[in-house]
Amino acid sequence: MLKVGLLQTCATPDVHANRARVVAQIRQASALGADLIAMPEAVDFLHPDPREFARYAQPMAAHEFLALLQSTASELRVWLLAGSLTTRNDLGQPVNRTILIAPDGKVSAWYDKIHLFDAAATKNAVLESSIFSRGKTGVVATIGEVALGLSICYDVRFPYLYRALALHGANVMCVPAAFMKVTGEAHWHALLRARAIETGSYVIAPAQYGSPHDGRESYGRSLVVNPWGEVVAEAGGDAQVITADIDLALVAEARRRIPSLVQTKDFDVIKIRASHD
Repeated sequence: MLKVGLLQTCATPDVHANRARVVAQIRQASALGADLIAMPEAVDFLHPDPREFARYAQPMAAHEFLALLQSTASELRVWLLAGSLTTRNDLGQPVNRTILIAPDGKVSAWYDKIHLFDAAATKNAVLESSIFSRGKTGVVATIGEVALGLSICYDVRFPYLYRALALHGANVMCVPAAFMKVTGEAHWHALLRARAIETGSYVIAPAQYGSPHDGRESYGRSLVVNPWGEVVAEAGGDAQVITADIDLALVAEARRRIPSLVQTKDFDVIKIRASHD
């Protein structure tokens, strides 16, 4: 059994204010008994000007926000999942990176977002690929018997990623997000419940809420979904901390009742033929 705490916050262009809010929420989640505390996507920085992300992006070794999270994890002796931070990869390119920090303060794992949000859901849409370099590899990280499948926001629309993570042992899918209000109202619950049902996994999805700057509104409604697709914890539309217990016996039960993972065939993509009358 693992107790997870999900932070729902509203990041802004003011990094210092973001830090103070997040650390206060981490302490709140720790006081509630959370072993793993998960934060939303872009928890450190959101800005209306895409060029500011490149100016702000720092490598992990010099990332001030990450260093603060590491010291906080070490102080409280908790696991922290920084839903995503704006960092730089080994080539110096800005990436949207989720980072898992162990209770000793060391970085345990990280994942760079593969599916960047190149979509025009609103009139103010910006292609995410114009800001970040795309990740190439899925990641499963372990906390004892819990195996976390790492992903970020728009990844949730690509079910093959979660099936691959589950086939590589993941039993809890992490989907930190900054879903916009218009897409959140239409798709948030349906997509997260579907990913849980398809893989027989828990899904934990800490989310941004509110308006970080003019022209953007985030949906909120952070969720924990169990392997049967039931919502077991849900935030509203404001700053909140929610908690839930992860019971791996429910993962085993769901996968026994619907054994679709073990019925996978020896192909990744089904070939489709056109029918010609």
